[in-house]
Amino acid sequence: MKVHGVNVFLIPSEDAHQSEYIADCDKRRAWISGFTGSAGFAIVTETAAALFTDGRYFLQASQQLDDKYWTLMKQGLPGVPTWQEYLVQNLEAGSKIGFDPTLISAVDAHQLEKQLAPLGSTLVPLEKNLVDLAWGEDRPTPPKDKVFVQPTKYTGKSVQDKLKEVHDYIEKENAYGLIISALDEIAWLFNLRGSDIDCNPVFFSYAVITEAEAYLYIDLDKITDDSVQSHLKESNVIAKPYDTFFECLRGFRFEEGKKLLVNNKTSLAVEIAVGGEANVKEEPRSFVNDCKAIKTAEELQGMRDCHLRDGAALVQYIAWLENKLLVEKAQLDEVDGADRLEQFRAAQEHYVGLSFPTISSTGPNGAIIHYQPEKGSCKTIDPAHIYLVDSGAQYLDGTTDVTRTYHFTTPTAYEKRCFTRVLQGHIAIDQAVFPKGTTGYLLDPLARQFLWQDGLNFLHGTGHGVGAFLNVHEGPHGIGIRPHYNDTPLAVGMTVTDEPGYYEDGKFGIRIENVILVKDAETPNNFGGRGYLGFEHVTMAPIGLNLIDKDLLSPSEKKWVNDYHKECLEKLSPLLSHDELAMNWLKKETTPI
Repeated sequence: MKVHGVNVFLIPSEDAHQSEYIADCDKRRAWISGFTGSAGFAIVTETAAALFTDGRYFLQASQQLDDKYWTLMKQGLPGVPTWQEYLVQNLEAGSKIGFDPTLISAVDAHQLEKQLAPLGSTLVPLEKNLVDLAWGEDRPTPPKDKVFVQPTKYTGKSVQDKLKEVHDYIEKENAYGLIISALDEIAWLFNLRGSDIDCNPVFFSYAVITEAEAYLYIDLDKITDDSVQSHLKESNVIAKPYDTFFECLRGFRFEEGKKLLVNNKTSLAVEIAVGGEANVKEEPRSFVNDCKAIKTAEELQGMRDCHLRDGAALVQYIAWLENKLLVEKAQLDEVDGADRLEQFRAAQEHYVGLSFPTISSTGPNGAIIHYQPEKGSCKTIDPAHIYLVDSGAQYLDGTTDVTRTYHFTTPTAYEKRCFTRVLQGHIAIDQAVFPKGTTGYLLDPLARQFLWQDGLNFLHGTGHGVGAFLNVHEGPHGIGIRPHYNDTPLAVGMTVTDEPGYYEDGKFGIRIENVILVKDAETPNNFGGRGYLGFEHVTMAPIGLNLIDKDLLSPSEKKWVNDYHKECLEKLSPLLSHDELAMNWLKKETTPI
């Protein structure tokens, strides 16, 4: 920092494409702080270091940060400033704040500039990332894996058709073109997939779409396969080297009055390269992302199909685990469990890999919302404690994300009550019927109402969008209390999770998660002529009978549980007929209540 003339350095979690999950070479915040959670922001000054993260990671961050050097800032709690407020409140006037402009959005940079201006402090974009310089030769190299074509039998829409929608949008906006930096948007648009980021079938790239052309900036060594080259040629896509992207942007010459469209997550480096704010039109959201959120009929069917196979794998795993713990009295740790579940999934048709690292957690580790067990430091699975497993997979025909909470012996009355309150919220979302135009922000209280009756709550969202053989977390929609969830109404064809939970630090964690599809709902009336929507659940796996307090459930809630379990039994049995242990467990766990 002294060499580069700055008093502060900003270290976000994201990569140059604002990805949630990132490649090892981009894990700068984790390397400098030791905190490995996916969400967080680090600030290093000349005398202090602070790590900002949200409620999902309070416990994990407190365990991983060295408090001799780092201060944990628990975002969302009363009196805790945002990282921007922290800068304004704690820096001396005239400070210079260094940052990597590829990692900070232009929107955030301009807003911060306004906040710093009264202090005489300035932002200083640096050509070299200071963490990279400190990391040195130990920093991993970027991945070089090949990309492959995702066939239209899975996508339901050709690249040509998708590009036409984008070209028409550019013309409608009277723009020069559209810049895309989000990796899942690029993979979706060009019907390509890769493996540059673990658990996410994407590849490092940028795209620029003009009224007439489509440019893909990618490491050309990744597209040497004949099938990929033919695919790009047939789609009229021009491939250029990834490392020429910013140079090409600097070379663009715009027609009078026309600008490049960018969304609010595009980096400041992109804006600088095209000549500043005057040459870009910032949109509050991404047109391509909005298109991607509405799944085709083929993508929706793929989600239904892959969730059946995924459910069969999960049933095999829990049946195996229960037998190991109770019958064989085996000693298994959380990683042993996660590895065995992955093996069951890997045996399924069209399996590609995990959709995120498996959360296999026993007892108090279940209270760490995004816990990831590590061999040597994880716990032995205790059948006398609640066991929470949150897991998912990538299949050629879809992406899964499912959480189940089980108890292999006798839960306490309090554990059963907490579990049932979570279950009631899960059922309320699953059965919700609502007018078109309703957002997930407005539905969120349905998932919390029963917990609230007991003075309980949870500190994460109720649901997130899920990609179709793409990122397990996608927007712009979702169900939760974050204000941006009120910007996007739920619409037919969207996929979203239903995952309320409850957590007690040092004791247990509970979460029940299904993937649900937004569909038209049939109602006896149609007030206002708006039309009504509901949900279709595609996740198939028993809920956990011995954790249900039947006395808390209404007759309709009991019917939902029985109907859901009957559906699980009918749909999963054909896939499990070869596994007697799994079939017996499935029958036991789908017994009507």
